[in-house]
Amino acid sequence: MKKDSLADIYLRMYSVGEKWKVIANNTSNVSLVVVIPAYAEKEMLFSTLASLGRNNPSALESALVLCVVNNKNNSPAAVIDNNQQTIGCLDHLVKNKSLSEYKSDNALYPLLAEIADAGMNLGYIDASSNGYEIACDKGGVGTARKIGMDSALRLLKEQSASNGVMVSLDADTLVQNNYLDVLRNYFTPDIKTAIVAYEHQMPADDLHRAAICCYEIFLRYWVLGLRYAQSPWAFHSIGSTISVSARAYLEVRGMNKKEAGEDFYFLNKLAKVGSIDYIKETCVFPSSRPSFRVPFGTGKRIERFLTGKSEEEYRLYDPRIFSVLADWVALMQGCYFLEGEDILQKAGMIHGALKSFLEENKFDVVWAKIRRVAKDEKTLAKHFSDWFDGFKTLKLINYFTRECYPQIPMFVALERILSMLNADRLHLNGSGNIPSLSEQEAILTFLRGMT
Repeated sequence: MKKDSLADIYLRMYSVGEKWKVIANNTSNVSLVVVIPAYAEKEMLFSTLASLGRNNPSALESALVLCVVNNKNNSPAAVIDNNQQTIGCLDHLVKNKSLSEYKSDNALYPLLAEIADAGMNLGYIDASSNGYEIACDKGGVGTARKIGMDSALRLLKEQSASNGVMVSLDADTLVQNNYLDVLRNYFTPDIKTAIVAYEHQMPADDLHRAAICCYEIFLRYWVLGLRYAQSPWAFHSIGSTISVSARAYLEVRGMNKKEAGEDFYFLNKLAKVGSIDYIKETCVFPSSRPSFRVPFGTGKRIERFLTGKSEEEYRLYDPRIFSVLADWVALMQGCYFLEGEDILQKAGMIHGALKSFLEENKFDVVWAKIRRVAKDEKTLAKHFSDWFDGFKTLKLINYFTRECYPQIPMFVALERILSMLNADRLHLNGSGNIPSLSEQEAILTFLRGMT
């Protein structure tokens, strides 16, 4: 009897199953699948598809763009109607039907025509129609991504694409015209996961521009702080930037089903099975629109900024927290053969709150278990890193923010972290005042060059 492959086992035991079918114009010779969840995205999705269609024809030949049009079984009627219209447009493109019925739509028709002429391999999954919706208790965008990525895995398996790659994109995120070429060439057999450089789209009006500048500065500051601490979790966690080999996807048992933060938790798992590479040779451009769809993330932060709470947004974690984290990371690199109590004592010398945090999280118990199963320093280090992961790091930073060091003015924090990194300075006035929008944009450009 033929032994099941890892892909067979995953698809049988951990995938969302075969309820959702891929409708595509061509799936042969595909080695890369771009998965795009779409929830009421008729107004945005086809701009994204058109930007993909401007990629090199040879790259388009080996890629499949797979749209997962989804809603829950309790979604508003307007969302379901939008999704059905989206499916109608996709069906016309996939089946090469006449687009004449869309000619009166001056915004949509040119995009559909451009996509049709691009000759891309295009597919969709109907997770919207009656009987195919996502159950209201079965997660959100994470489930939609999982439906698409599990289906992509199945297609890559059928193509015997052992080095196949799955790419996570969003329906409102534009790409450069070298995007597919760069991804295709970047993934050698040694690469497991990579994130693509990103820059949020800049809106026309000043208030929206200020909102996205503020949010993206926050994101990049977070990575700078973790980089200073030499944390292995110093990478961006944005769903539209993630690309992963089929092999790594199997190792972490696939995407999760979370309503929000699915990208953070997915990368948190992937970082435990291999390094997270950073692709700078191309760029994606996420939308900066406000949103009520998920409890946190870009859309929620922008919506909060625009509803009169902008002053609260111009604050960042106190850099002293990253200094404590750096000392903790350095401490553990030389303590692998110490008892838990000895490590806690040393942690207390770094900061009393660090010891309290570790005690609250049962470090001594966890460490005893790690030492029992790990036979050498390398294994000890791996088990510790798996425990003190990206999520635990976030918990520690939030703990210190709550107990010791509240957030401070954004631009004071930036100056301090750049000084700690011995990086070029911004030369702000140090008062904590919010600079002009043009200065904020210059600051963001500077940070984009660093992260």
